[in-house]
Amino acid sequence: MEKGKVIILFLAGLLLYGCRAYEKQQQAGAAVEVDGVYLYRSTLDSLTLGMSPEDSLRTVQQYVSQWAKDELMYKKALPDLPLNGGRNEIERMVEEYRRALYVQSYERYLVERRMPKSVPDSVISQVYERMPERFMLDESIVKGMLVVVPNEARETAKLRGWMAKGMMDEIEKYAYKSASGYELFTDRWTTTSDLIAQMPMERGGMESALRSKNQIEVADSVRTYILQVTEKRIAGERMPMDYARGAIEKIVLNARELEFLNKERERLYNEAIQSGKVKFFE
Repeated sequence: MEKGKVIILFLAGLLLYGCRAYEKQQQAGAAVEVDGVYLYRSTLDSLTLGMSPEDSLRTVQQYVSQWAKDELMYKKALPDLPLNGGRNEIERMVEEYRRALYVQSYERYLVERRMPKSVPDSVISQVYERMPERFMLDESIVKGMLVVVPNEARETAKLRGWMAKGMMDEIEKYAYKSASGYELFTDRWTTTSDLIAQMPMERGGMESALRSKNQIEVADSVRTYILQVTEKRIAGERMPMDYARGAIEKIVLNARELEFLNKERERLYNEAIQSGKVKFFE
């Protein structure tokens, strides 16, 4: 009997020691405790990387205050929230959300591993011709080149002529010697938004100029910007197929994914019926 008491006391001591050791382990590196829940310094440090001491202090104070309030409100909600319409409903929603996350993650896994991602040119062409209303331009797009020169640069008249005639050797020589900026995009479409980000023009002015000109020039107090358009599509017109390709591929892949997952669900369902995993009761 005495031996049994000794064993019990020994086990109780081990348990107490283990609890204290665990508590010390939890406290190691902690910055704040709220009713047994710890916020660690590593978390606070990650929030303030690269900040000044003043900004770091303000950020940490705000974060700790909000974290503590959230923890206290959560601790208060657990015992006080009614079961009916309260905790039970939350648990139900949490379980539904958990299941949905698993299903969505598995579906993404299946799509990445098993669904073909390439879209043949023939399919691109079919969709482009079958759905013309889906591929209308909201803003103009162009191919061409932009040369930026200081206002005092010489031979700009020659540069305009070379650009209009597409004399690339002369343009590149001039750009290397005298330009402060040069971009060639004759092989890719560029939007009005991209152009006005590089030139001192408003969108309306750019759109209007593109309708009537292939060479557009504008200057600020320091530089002159010369845009030469080699090909263009105006807002409201149909996108060229090579520009629409990305949008078409997205449409095709979204439809393919939906069909792929529907077939996978149907396959699982039919197999489950055949194997007896799904049972119907009269």
